[in-house]
Amino acid sequence: MAVARKIHEFMEQGSWIRKMFEEGIALKQQFGEDNVFDLSLGNPIMEPPPQFFEELRRIANSSETGMHRYMPNAGYPDARAAVAAGLAQETGMSFTGDHVVLTCGAGGALNVIMKTLLDPGDEVVIFAPYFVEYMFYADNQGGTCRVAPTDENWLPDLDALATAITPKTSIVLVNSPNNPTGVVYSAEILAGIGEVIRAKEAEFGTEISLVSDEPYRKLLFDGAEYPQIFPHHPRSIVATSHSKDLALPGERIGMIAVSPDYPDGEDVVDGLTFCNRTLGFVNAPALMQHIIGRLQDVTIDVGEYESSRDFLYSALTDIGYSVVRPDGAFYMFPRSPIEDDVAFVDQLKQHRVLVVPGAGFGMPGHFRISFCVSEATLQGSLEGFRQAFNATSD
Repeated sequence: MAVARKIHEFMEQGSWIRKMFEEGIALKQQFGEDNVFDLSLGNPIMEPPPQFFEELRRIANSSETGMHRYMPNAGYPDARAAVAAGLAQETGMSFTGDHVVLTCGAGGALNVIMKTLLDPGDEVVIFAPYFVEYMFYADNQGGTCRVAPTDENWLPDLDALATAITPKTSIVLVNSPNNPTGVVYSAEILAGIGEVIRAKEAEFGTEISLVSDEPYRKLLFDGAEYPQIFPHHPRSIVATSHSKDLALPGERIGMIAVSPDYPDGEDVVDGLTFCNRTLGFVNAPALMQHIIGRLQDVTIDVGEYESSRDFLYSALTDIGYSVVRPDGAFYMFPRSPIEDDVAFVDQLKQHRVLVVPGAGFGMPGHFRISFCVSEATLQGSLEGFRQAFNATSD
């Protein structure tokens, strides 16, 4: 067998999003691109803001030498300082560039964090529904994931979290705004998570880090402010990227921020920097580092996503779907009208509407919609959603 058995199994578990995306390509070839409504992949259709292209042109025309050479593995000091200055302003905490490591996207950041913190056999607690690749990231670094449930509004169940934490728990991983639900964890929820973690640290005599995966943190609706994790646990680390807030998913530029209150935080940053190198990332892309240092206060037009949220939520609930209204990101996670979410997704596909089964996020009976698509795609999908829903009542 050419491919390891475990990888074959992982490929089956993690194939849903890409499978639907690839089926969309085939359907578009068959029926024409305008007649297929692909809401499967979180690949923003929005272009980066004008400031990005201004910075790109500035760097392309620069005669400064050494701009594309190796730099410290944690990133250029001025780019790290710019990220830290933004965090200090947002949180009121004493962030400096020494608390920041620049990475190859948020996925790279999470792998670096887990490599740094996990010993073989350690556990990462995650909440369902979850981004399926968390399982693979933990396995990459010799760890495993334990899944804690959420309530009917997709918010963490603190009693379930307490049950999920064991003496082997090294990380509690939160994702807010959440993929696939779009739900944002409030400051009160985060405070409760911090209290549970500290109680379990005292019970087991262990150290547990609260890690927040937050590439959607600037995509908030209804004028909301982002609830930071840092005030709620001293061992807090953020992984994020500019894939979504600057619409740069293909450029793979992300970062890690370690709380200034993290005990032995300097050692942690040294470990992160070492793992950034030895995992093979070496450093974040130089060109993007030069750019994002100047764009920390720039974001795409979130209002476009909010309008899409409002349009789609209203339309789906009018049809009869049950769905929690998203607070941010660009996803919805409706309940499937029939128990078998995979079968219902197949029904939608017959109407050339592509979504992802909830089984791909550890939550069967639901499906994920990505609404970072054109208005025409959203509008065109509604008849398929309506017909598929009505067919379940026949």
